[in-house]
Amino acid sequence: MIGASAPVPWSGMGAGSLPLIRPMLATLGEVPDPPGWGYEFKWDGVRAVVYLDAGKLRVASRNDRDVTPSYPELRTLLGRFPKRRVVFDGEILALDDRGVPSFSLLQQRMHVQAPSAGLLARVPVRLYLFDVLHLGGRPVLDEPYEWRREQLAELGLDDGVATTPPYWADDAGRDLLRAAADLGLEGVVAKRLDSAYRPGARSRAWIKTPLNTTVEVVIAGWKAGGGRRQGMIGSLLLGAYDRAGTLAFVGHVGTGFTGEMLRDLAGALRPLHRSSSPFAEQVPREHARDAHWVEPRLVGEVAYRTLTPDGRLRHPSWRGLRPDREPGEARRDLLR
Repeated sequence: MIGASAPVPWSGMGAGSLPLIRPMLATLGEVPDPPGWGYEFKWDGVRAVVYLDAGKLRVASRNDRDVTPSYPELRTLLGRFPKRRVVFDGEILALDDRGVPSFSLLQQRMHVQAPSAGLLARVPVRLYLFDVLHLGGRPVLDEPYEWRREQLAELGLDDGVATTPPYWADDAGRDLLRAAADLGLEGVVAKRLDSAYRPGARSRAWIKTPLNTTVEVVIAGWKAGGGRRQGMIGSLLLGAYDRAGTLAFVGHVGTGFTGEMLRDLAGALRPLHRSSSPFAEQVPREHARDAHWVEPRLVGEVAYRTLTPDGRLRHPSWRGLRPDREPGEARRDLLR
């Protein structure tokens, strides 16, 4: 479970280096009414904390993994800030033909440590920067969100790869949610204008209102497919952790996969095989029968409609693996 954590030194940059900062997280809820809130679109990508330190670049995922080699186009930021020390918070996106963020498109880049020239051309990424955490030689975490946003605007970031998307205040929240639906975006994030940045904390100072319900889950097993999926994975058995740290069964998913996804999953799950179920509870017989169990180390994301009365996902659809998440972040209390 994620809790608040203070910035710690990043050893990758040596003495006097920039602090390693875990992203602040939003809480699910309805769009809050004014006054005192700023509103942004919710972007369908992967979170990134970007460190620039006098000619050095590090791009870190939400769980502090160094993903810099996966996104070489972000090195354009070094030309923009060749000598400055600055830390940004943002989202890495892949845009479809309509200019709308596509998570399935981004999946083609997320697992590639050294993308080829062809892949870079076929699936370019953008970096949307919506917060600044360190600026001008000092951390600015305790400054209010509104002030940090003003500093971002003054930097004038818009180089074709990195940009700062706008935010709106006053009574814009509900209009923005309707606009998100019209544009095919994920939803809205509301942030208190006076809120400080709390690394690693899931805070009520930030409220996210998604239009589609998505959640992280761990893969605990799989079942073989039939028909067109003969010899392939047919469905995945999914889990999430309760407050006591026990893995609970939350259902299965058999839709939303591409052939490439299924091949990648087969390769990733093969070395994780185990002889018994990783769940503390007994899995319903129809799901446990002929199941291939695995160590619950891989995190994925599913979209779903609602929950069943017994807390299982209703009509889930697979969206992809989330290497930027840790298994403990798949939490049952986030299901709704």
